[in-house]
Amino acid sequence: MHVTSTTSSNGVIERTFTLDDVTGVLWSPESGAPGSPLLLAGHSGGMHKRAPGLVAGALHSVATYGFTFAAIDAPGHGDRPRNVQDQKWVEAIHQARAAGEQIAPIVIDYTTSLAERWLPEWQTTLDALLTRPEIGIDAPIGYEGVSLGVVTGVMLPAVDSRIAALSFGGVFVDAALIEAARKVTIPVEYRIPWDDDQFDRTSEFALFDAFASKDKTMHAYSGRQYPVPHHERESSARFFARHLGRVAGTASD
Repeated sequence: MHVTSTTSSNGVIERTFTLDDVTGVLWSPESGAPGSPLLLAGHSGGMHKRAPGLVAGALHSVATYGFTFAAIDAPGHGDRPRNVQDQKWVEAIHQARAAGEQIAPIVIDYTTSLAERWLPEWQTTLDALLTRPEIGIDAPIGYEGVSLGVVTGVMLPAVDSRIAALSFGGVFVDAALIEAARKVTIPVEYRIPWDDDQFDRTSEFALFDAFASKDKTMHAYSGRQYPVPHHERESSARFFARHLGRVAGTASD
């Protein structure tokens, strides 16, 4: 992992980094201690590691709860070039939207491909993050995401047992994603943007029902996928604080 820049503001240190072809950002508290919870954030399709909602959630989690927080660009997103096949998927999505056609089948194929490529990159990134002195090898790990980030998050615990809790929501659901959810046994907090007609509520309910977790909660909030309300970010942070622990002196339930 090569840190390319470091800045500090309002008690939060921000480090941009590269790891082979992967580009990412790490936020940590100036007064943090090794072993504090580490949150990984998966952005949505078409966005990147510095998506406004993702950054807002990172700053809140770090400043209020003392977590460390990391995000990386998916293949073909942010600072990473898009390959030919990905470009074809993107163009097909734009064409379907312009024609008033359903985009879900195209998005599902695209995000599944991206998630499968993103999984090993997340694992390699996590390996590197846990060697950093401000994080430490024993840091408990949570994952949160939106859309593409949800697909990746559902798949991730099956291949990496270090992930201890998930908080995410808003995704196009297919049978393969539901089947993957049946393998998820760690605590889950799932959000539904109630008024976003991109997502089928019945499918979202089916996905939530499929999680095998004994500890799972569903939140439905009025509005669309973006922006996620601040109270939902706070709920997510409290969820991770319950399941991962918190730094002494930070906010309590």
